[in-house]
Amino acid sequence: MNSISRRQFLAASGLALGSVALAGCGASASKGGSALDSGAGSTAKTKITFCLDYTPNTNHTGIYVAKEKGYYADEGIDIDIVQPAEDTAEAMIGSGQAQLGVSYQDYIANALASDNPLPIQAVAAIIQHNTSGIMSRKEDGITSAKHMEDHVYDTWNMPVEQATIKDVVEADGGDYSKVKMVSVSTDDEVTSLKNKQFDCVWVYEGWAVQNAIVQDFAYNYFSFISIDDKLDFYTPVLAANNDFCKKSPDVVKAFVRATKKGYEYAVKDPDGAAQILCDAVPELDSKLVRQSQSYLKDQYVADAKSWGVIDKDRWATYFKWLNDNKLVNNQLDVNSGWTMDYLEA
Repeated sequence: MNSISRRQFLAASGLALGSVALAGCGASASKGGSALDSGAGSTAKTKITFCLDYTPNTNHTGIYVAKEKGYYADEGIDIDIVQPAEDTAEAMIGSGQAQLGVSYQDYIANALASDNPLPIQAVAAIIQHNTSGIMSRKEDGITSAKHMEDHVYDTWNMPVEQATIKDVVEADGGDYSKVKMVSVSTDDEVTSLKNKQFDCVWVYEGWAVQNAIVQDFAYNYFSFISIDDKLDFYTPVLAANNDFCKKSPDVVKAFVRATKKGYEYAVKDPDGAAQILCDAVPELDSKLVRQSQSYLKDQYVADAKSWGVIDKDRWATYFKWLNDNKLVNNQLDVNSGWTMDYLEA
């Protein structure tokens, strides 16, 4: 895998919440002690199906570290890492086929605002701030959103995505109607930019921009949060099934505790964490993984007091923006969809 595209997360499923299919991408490992053993002397562990949002990448490093280092096993958890074959992780988690997984604040918004809301909530922030933005060829001089005028933008044809582009272009004094839209199926934005399939694209700085650095590709990039604070939504997050949380709160706490240790390890030893991810998923480009991990080590916690913290006001601000722009089917409770009950200080 050379690049990871947010457009694929959305376009592959259309944010559909229908039938669910699974494709396994990792086996569980059990070792160490058991904080959740079923009885004295028991070695039985609680089985957790954990659904990734997409193919494995450095957003998930802490999960793989916690598994390899035995942090889950130490908590009495036997984790099975899977990825969705057709539907989103939200459908998997909401249906209970996965108890926990990786999601995003905007995905959770869609799940909660649908006519048939899913029982899903964020229980920790995997990355503290929105590290996405617009990348383009350096030669085109697209150094701010206004410069997207008269250039071709690669869209995934989703209302929230296009509303975000409209918002940032107009906030920069540009004319959104002058942005030319195309929809290109790509999982490597750098290659597509080189081939001039489009001029600019929404990417994650932690992967696509690092891929550009690895490939020595001359690029421009600006982040959404550099333009508008209300776009500093949580992406990605650790999400859980609400019913499972109510039924097994101690298991959820134990899972979050082990996951936190995994990400703390990735912060302290990014190269070692990168190696663990590469060993678990050998098809990944090890040079890109290390480059990405070096960047993300400062993003997992950033300015928060510790890994996983979700800020109530920041969460509510983004949900209010979705409501105000009528980007969800039904109005959201701006304080819904998240909890810090399972994250220990």
